Amino acid sequence: MANPTLDTFQVIADPSRRQMLWLLSQNSLTINSLAENFDMSRPAVSKHIKILETAGFIAIQDIGRERHCTLKQDGFKELQEWMNYFDKFWIGKLKNLEHLLNKKNKH
Repeated sequence: MANPTLDTFQVIADPSRRQMLWLLSQNSLTINSLAENFDMSRPAVSKHIKILETAGFIAIQDIGRERHCTLKQDGFKELQEWMNYFDKFWIGKLKNLEHLLNKKNKH
């Protein structure tokens, strides 16, 4: 479950973390493999990974001596719920507009 102390939108606001999520959507990667894609220190990459893990966007599994990162659905659920709310909001507004236009065309 996502950690309530981390704001989901702050987590994904960082371009490096969004890039990490995109890379992990292509394939599960070790932390070292993930770090190779960024021009930052290994501790900085680890900090981003920890934030993504704490927020429920990724899971880390130890396989042998390597730590593999994979995407998790938990962090994305809050984003999806937020987007769904506004999708319904706009669909309702468009239906009201359609209703008004149809009513006007009948007169």
